[in-house]
Amino acid sequence: MTSIKNLLAGLTLISMFVDVALLRPHAQASSTAETARAAVVVELFTSEGCSSCPPADALLARLTEETLPGNVQLIALEEHVDYWNDLGWTDPFSSRDWTSRQYLYSGALGNGNPYTPQMVVDGTVEFVGSHTQKARQAILEAAGKRKVPVTLEQGNANKAATGNFSVKVGKLERTAKRDAAEVWLAITETGLHSAVTRGENTGEDLHHAAVVRSLRKIGEAKADGETSFAGDASVPLQKEWKRENLRAVLFVQEKKSRRILGAAEIRIAQ
Repeated sequence: MTSIKNLLAGLTLISMFVDVALLRPHAQASSTAETARAAVVVELFTSEGCSSCPPADALLARLTEETLPGNVQLIALEEHVDYWNDLGWTDPFSSRDWTSRQYLYSGALGNGNPYTPQMVVDGTVEFVGSHTQKARQAILEAAGKRKVPVTLEQGNANKAATGNFSVKVGKLERTAKRDAAEVWLAITETGLHSAVTRGENTGEDLHHAAVVRSLRKIGEAKADGETSFAGDASVPLQKEWKRENLRAVLFVQEKKSRRILGAAEIRIAQ
């Protein structure tokens, strides 16, 4: 009888160890999934010549510093348009390219003429860029949607004036019919400010969030296979840009709908 009891006890212990061994991988997978951050791209179309823009610039800066609910990774793109430049102050960070990009949103989102400050979240929702409540709501809603996996890594820097990157885009799950999924690479810089001497913001020292320094299309993701796009890309880094404040941003965006499907951001190594 004693030997039978010992045998049963041994079998019970073995069963317990097997159960733990089988459950452990599931626990680790669950933990990994829970710690994955949902990347949300927040674009702000702004100008140093616009008196209503500084509050929106400040809001974007605050949002990038906050720990948002739902483990959200906010990726900021502050794009300075150039149509204010003839009204007293030439914005040193402005570009016709960012103005053209804003016009594309006007057509896709149906909001009429471009305006500043305008905030666009994941390419799908737009509103006045200084509206805190709308910004938080739109970011959280965007974070809850399925994202295309995006990987961005910095390669070995052979030249101080060049950023080399390896990029990878996972499987496209739900690209709109007859739309193209474009892959874009941006460089942003934080810590920028200007002492404005003319125009609507005369006398103000304006501080900014992540100002877009460059943005270019590096390819298109294809809706077949587990990897829809992969490759290397090089970006010139101007000497006046402070390298310690630079970040690289990779995002996948539908050409027609303007919907951003996935994104990633890294600091550029010095």
